[in-house]
Amino acid sequence: MAAYPGSVFLADCPARLAVEIIADKWAVVVLYALSRKPRRHGELAGLIGGISRKMLTQTLRRLQGYGLVERHAVGGKVAYALTDLGRTLLPPIAVLTEWSHVHGGAVAEFQESQQNCP
Repeated sequence: MAAYPGSVFLADCPARLAVEIIADKWAVVVLYALSRKPRRHGELAGLIGGISRKMLTQTLRRLQGYGLVERHAVGGKVAYALTDLGRTLLPPIAVLTEWSHVHGGAVAEFQESQQNCP
């Protein structure tokens, strides 16, 4: 693993930016939804279960603000796509997805066991 100057404990550490981006509830899901092709807002809303149109709009704007997603208007139709920078997050998202497949059951079991404790 490469060594970087600074510490994640410092307020100005660049690693905090990565944590801020992926800690957002919908950011990783939206990035993953855009991983194969550009998509329109309505298509994203239909693809991503449980997200409101308002939250999707806010998430897309936030990701645009980080330079990870770009908005294209062509012929009156708007589509969203990953930027080159946004595509660099796909390998870490794949690792997180694999982790959730392998360990998600254990997390759910632990949560359930804690709810059943007096």
